[in-house]
Amino acid sequence: MVEKITKLLENFIAENEEFGDAFVVDVHHTNTKVDIYVDSDSPMTFEKCRTLSRHIEAYLDAEQPLGEKYTLNVSSPGVDRPLKFHRQYVKNKGRTLEVTTNAGDKYKGELISVTEEGVVLSAKIRRKEGKRKVTVVEETPVAFADIKKSIVKISF
Repeated sequence: MVEKITKLLENFIAENEEFGDAFVVDVHHTNTKVDIYVDSDSPMTFEKCRTLSRHIEAYLDAEQPLGEKYTLNVSSPGVDRPLKFHRQYVKNKGRTLEVTTNAGDKYKGELISVTEEGVVLSAKIRRKEGKRKVTVVEETPVAFADIKKSIVKISF
């Protein structure tokens, strides 16, 4: 079911210019509920989400893989959802990111660089030097292979 919906969305996006650089991030399915997350390098508008929702709704109504009553949610991932794709990291360059590694280490800092291999976070750290504390900027590289979860943190 998840694969079928993902394929339907990917084909629809590819066939319709208005979606430009949109891509499917995730599809979750339970008994009668489907949650779809779609992102884009450009802004993901409400209209785009509504159009995708109606496209999938037509399939769900015609084929009825969930029966007659179901819940369908189509939205952009939002900042509380973990980043999954390289292009999401690029899109969030300059924002604060909290990265948890496979080893359990946590890093938080401004995403200053994204390469094919990984990311670099920059954070101000207070250190004790002698009898006083100083603030230094520390850059931490993290390989994509080592990342378990990355969340964008909003600061006010």
